Amino acid sequence: MNRFCRRIAVGLVALPLTVGIASAQEKSLYHRLGGYDAIAAMLDDFVGRLAAEQQMQRFFVGHSKNSDIRQRQLVVDLFCQVTGGPCFYIGRDLKVAHAGLGVTKSDWDLANTRFMETMNKFNVGEREQKELAGLIMPLEKDIVEKP
Repeated sequence: MNRFCRRIAVGLVALPLTVGIASAQEKSLYHRLGGYDAIAAMLDDFVGRLAAEQQMQRFFVGHSKNSDIRQRQLVVDLFCQVTGGPCFYIGRDLKVAHAGLGVTKSDWDLANTRFMETMNKFNVGEREQKELAGLIMPLEKDIVEKP
């Protein structure tokens, strides 16, 4: 094998090793949040906070127990996926899923406040909070229908 081919072969062998080292040093947001169970617990707390709000009651009526369980799973899968976890979100896009619900800017702001409270309760670090906000805030345009 000539020198050029050896260098390419050595590079190809070393590439997965260097990628593995880099990824071991920088964990995904999913891992920094504590993985699946931590994300699910955090979202359960968040939804509980929303359900306790008079302003948000209209979003929590008329569902069967089975529908509630499915909706919870979809939300957990969505957060798991977007934070770099192994989940795959199979739900509708968020604009379609929220169409007709009449979510207002006030609802959105209240939900963000309650989500911040949940992240603080779970001791989510400032860096992770900013990353989550970067993932969530752009969704406003797909979820909010009324000013």
